[in-house]
Amino acid sequence: MTFKVSVDQSDIAFDSREGETLLDAIERAGYAVPYSCRMGVCLQCVGKLCEGTVSTWSGEISGPADDLLFCLAKPVSDVRILPTEIDDGGPEISRYVRATVHQITHPTSEISILKVRFPIGVRVKFRAGQYVRVILPNRETREFYMANAPQMADGVELHVRSIAGGLFAASVLASLERGDTLDLDLPYGDFHLRTSSDKPMLMIAKGTGFAPLKSMIESLLQQDNARLTHLYWGGRSEQDIYLVDLVRHWTEQASWLKFTPVLSEPEAGWSGATGRVEEVALRDLPDLAGWQVYACGDARMIEQARSDFISRAGLPADEFFADSFGVPGMLP
Repeated sequence: MTFKVSVDQSDIAFDSREGETLLDAIERAGYAVPYSCRMGVCLQCVGKLCEGTVSTWSGEISGPADDLLFCLAKPVSDVRILPTEIDDGGPEISRYVRATVHQITHPTSEISILKVRFPIGVRVKFRAGQYVRVILPNRETREFYMANAPQMADGVELHVRSIAGGLFAASVLASLERGDTLDLDLPYGDFHLRTSSDKPMLMIAKGTGFAPLKSMIESLLQQDNARLTHLYWGGRSEQDIYLVDLVRHWTEQASWLKFTPVLSEPEAGWSGATGRVEEVALRDLPDLAGWQVYACGDARMIEQARSDFISRAGLPADEFFADSFGVPGMLP
């Protein structure tokens, strides 16, 4: 079953599959609207439902209705919508690739780093910060950020945290070996490095939210970058800052890069910053009026950082770019 989606004040129309979000339908049709997280947190994909009915986590909504999040809304009838903007240029074209596992490392007991290579001669264009969908044997998908720079387009690096009961960890990761294959669909996401700006950048990560920021920084390292970049990486313990030596090596290479690890539950002997990573960053950088912010972590951190940076530090709302692991109250 499909439903017709019409864009108000335009001649744009396309089909939405049953169970498909408006955002997915828009992208599949070759159009692009603003978004970052796809999880209802960034609030960038908000628009109007002019006519028709959609289902969301909180129930069905019928038009006319304002403040509809396209990443959460699934049509259950023909609908007419009005995005804040829509681009017919579309995002990068996604493609399916069967990649081969080249290397698996375990920097901690909870974190696995997978490096996979595309077939010989295959390169996939993506932007620093985007993610890939891994297609599981049962055809479900799991999303992971690409942690390598886009200049290294012959494969991807994925940072995976093992979660008890997690489908990927249970059905794939536990038995994965070098030489095995993974079916990938990429690239996706509007959380990416904005290279047209010359503003200094505050980057904030929690846990494996470091992966897309790693892609951004490694991309900058390969360019003639002069933008001040300050990375704050938060975790409960030192194990959560699982590539600390790599980041410190970067800071030795690049005078424009500063790094502050932050622990919320440090063990005895820790002499670095403590507390919530967004609060430490705000304390160090109380004036963000001329900055850009890139943040990736859990939804609570993203929400708090956006609110505080805009209201207390003067960050322009349109200079906050974020992606999150999930929505409070929802299973990941």
